[in-house]
Amino acid sequence: MENRVYFLIIFFISFGVANTALAGDPDTFFLQPISVKYSLSEDFKGSTLKKVVIDYNNIVYVLTDKGLGRVSKNEVVTDLLYRPLAGTIPVDITTQEHTGYLYYLYDSFFLTNSYAGKVYGELPQGKFRKMAVAENGSVLLAGDDALGLFIDGKINDVPAPGEKIISIQANNGSFYVLCPNALYRLADNKLQQIHNDSGLQACTFYKNMVVLGTANGYYGVDKISGKITLPLKTQLPVQDISSVMNVGGKLWAGTPGGAFMQMNSGFRYYASKRWLNENSVSSMAADAEGNVYVLTPTGLNEIKFIKNTLFKKAVHFQNSVRQRHIRYGLLSEVRMKTPGDLSTAEMIDTDNDGLWSSFYLGSQAFRYAVTKAPEARQYVWECFSAYERLISINQLKGFPSRTFERKGFKVADPDAWRASPDSGWEWKGTTSSDEFVGYIFITSLMDQFIAKTPAEKKRVADFIDKILTHIIDNNYNFIDLDGKPTRWARWNPEYVNWYPKTIGDRKQTSTNIIAGLQLGYALTGKSLYKTEALRLMYKFGYLENIMIDLRNIKSTPGYIFLGDDMGSGHANHSDDEMTFLTYWVLYHYAFDKDLQKKYAATITNYWQVILPERNPLWNLITYGTSGSFDKTSTLWNMREFPMDMIRWTVKNSDRKDLEFLKPNFRDQVTAQLLTPEEQPIHRHNANPFELDGGSDGRSELSGSEYLLPYWMARYLKVLDKNNGE
Repeated sequence: MENRVYFLIIFFISFGVANTALAGDPDTFFLQPISVKYSLSEDFKGSTLKKVVIDYNNIVYVLTDKGLGRVSKNEVVTDLLYRPLAGTIPVDITTQEHTGYLYYLYDSFFLTNSYAGKVYGELPQGKFRKMAVAENGSVLLAGDDALGLFIDGKINDVPAPGEKIISIQANNGSFYVLCPNALYRLADNKLQQIHNDSGLQACTFYKNMVVLGTANGYYGVDKISGKITLPLKTQLPVQDISSVMNVGGKLWAGTPGGAFMQMNSGFRYYASKRWLNENSVSSMAADAEGNVYVLTPTGLNEIKFIKNTLFKKAVHFQNSVRQRHIRYGLLSEVRMKTPGDLSTAEMIDTDNDGLWSSFYLGSQAFRYAVTKAPEARQYVWECFSAYERLISINQLKGFPSRTFERKGFKVADPDAWRASPDSGWEWKGTTSSDEFVGYIFITSLMDQFIAKTPAEKKRVADFIDKILTHIIDNNYNFIDLDGKPTRWARWNPEYVNWYPKTIGDRKQTSTNIIAGLQLGYALTGKSLYKTEALRLMYKFGYLENIMIDLRNIKSTPGYIFLGDDMGSGHANHSDDEMTFLTYWVLYHYAFDKDLQKKYAATITNYWQVILPERNPLWNLITYGTSGSFDKTSTLWNMREFPMDMIRWTVKNSDRKDLEFLKPNFRDQVTAQLLTPEEQPIHRHNANPFELDGGSDGRSELSGSEYLLPYWMARYLKVLDKNNGE
């Protein structure tokens, strides 16, 4: 396993990783998939949705047992445009090969409104249920046990294959008939079996092949000889292929478990309610722009590819934050009373409001550093005011609350709340080191980019001074209202050095407090902070702790703290988050150049270990400190970052196209990281290799997870200004 991870690290280092200054990449357009879900009008509620077809005008039609629908805005409505056909119920619809003209099949006739409405064919009552139209105007019709070719104004019987006909299609003037056990080609008014197999379910034309879908994958045969030209592919997101189609040279498949698109390497998998109203795919069609419409038994969905830029994405998330994620100045998680329905959204408190808010404040601080936009500075001060109230709202000196709320409306961890001296308010205790990291990170950015006047600089310095004073006065602990240290905010040597060097808490906790003390000294000038930092670093080994090689951190069971085995298990990705945010402060506020070099070395060491996770923020913090960088992964992750931050339940663990690794300390489950578009929506404290997750669409993250690395990339000149900005 160690060799495998080492290989992956070397792979990433070889492709796009550098430790020298980089020129900013232009923010060029790229195609971003988004999901559009269409509602059904009252006419189609409870109907059976059979087929989706798109004509040459890009009009999207949906065939149902209650009539023909078409897309109007974001709804499937009854098609009333051609009055003679309004209210009728076609048996089938299709488009003519190459022209894209829409044809309708009824119980006893077929027609098209193209060609000035001249095309019309009388048929035996109820005999045919499917149709295909070739470019020359000939029409192949199929029933349960019948075939007919309509040409030159008359129907000609074609001997049926003797088994169920799954589909009929036209290709370059020829007709193909698919049955469960054979593929036929129509020639001289007769079916020629060109390929036989069992369990055939779908077909399409792709690179001079007929691609055949089965319950166990798909394969391709020559469309003339029927010889296999593409071996059976089984390493697919889902093997049970119910439909296939060629969209601009890319193969798409519909399955009972969602849809997927074949890429040059691997697949893009569109499943879960992030993409589809349900996973079972009944029919697919593509418009002229390559957008794919996926019909399920209960709804119509579009996987739409929009022209996007990283800047436009940042604007999207900025709007999302301002519209529904700011609670008293803090960044808020949103939950929905109706899953996925943002009109039912309400903002709620979380255990780590201070930490999560640091991502948004940080994004706006870097935004202001880049653009000098006055609203960015306003947003920063608004958020900072909330940080100040975390201290003032409680009755403890210098103790920062986790969060606060008006009395009676708390959500997360109700036992941790205490009454505030401010009438009508409550505050949340049990504050952790996670929160402390958020405090020092935002304070450093306020100092670097936002505070201009002496009064502003004093305001920022006073904030961190109060917190650090509380910590030092209480033997390097946060002391809660009960007079006891909180569970996860302890920085004293007795606690820190109790951990062996193979447990990450020793390294990470030392890093946090030394960064905070350096910052406090720089902002306040109090010698106490420098004296204490040096005492911890050299008398108690905190500098040595900071420099611990991350590759030596491993499972070390048997160290029990308050009932938890602190060394049992795997890497803690929350620790990764805390450490990298701290690294920004640790490096930029180092007491001297010699320490800064040491810090750069340990930052690079940490970065090398987490390279396979391709995290843009960790990459950028590393670049902005030690100078090492994986530019390729950074830009890839930001481009692939999804537009929808609703936490739909996602499942990838049953996919057949992934290469799974043996269990390992970093919990790298697969050989390659999935695109963020397929991962469960998560913050930066989660394992990006986690394949399953979500909350059934009951909550939404803000997108600050994107905004901070975006504006940091702009500040560090990794990314150029967008032309449309």
